[in-house]
Amino acid sequence: MTNSRGDIGSREQSAIEDELLNELYREMLRVARHRLHHKSDAIDVVQEAWVRILEKRDTLRESNKIIPWAKTIAANLALNANRARRVKPVSELSDSYAGESGAMRLNEPEVIAELSDILGRLEPATRTLLLYKFYYGFKDDEIAAALQVPVGTIKARIHRGKARLKAESGGTGAMDL
Repeated sequence: MTNSRGDIGSREQSAIEDELLNELYREMLRVARHRLHHKSDAIDVVQEAWVRILEKRDTLRESNKIIPWAKTIAANLALNANRARRVKPVSELSDSYAGESGAMRLNEPEVIAELSDILGRLEPATRTLLLYKFYYGFKDDEIAAALQVPVGTIKARIHRGKARLKAESGGTGAMDL
């Protein structure tokens, strides 16, 4: 088994290209994480950016500007992801969660204190799941991966946690889920 100089040079070139691609991936990931509200979406954004780069590579006019071009694509896709995940502010949601009389609002200190008290009475695992899901906005599969349990188990626990939260609140007003 002999190696010619061409094989060695080819392997070195391949190693250099791999390192450059890895560096570009890390830079794009950094940009995506910086721009995203939900950091867990960063890998998806970078993957989408790679797809766009491959689809549009012929539109790059100067090959020496591939890094800023790729980072710009990642940044724009991150902003798009933020727009797609945008949720209504609490003040807009309060009308849909108001009690029958309309007197109770989510942004009132009494309601926030009541919710905090009810969450405090739940067992820690249930409270954590509900916070991950509804406060931090994690997806069920992300929670399942972090806790290393099946997604179905997470869905069931969240469902039971919502039922406990509703029971603790007496099932009235802003606590209705």
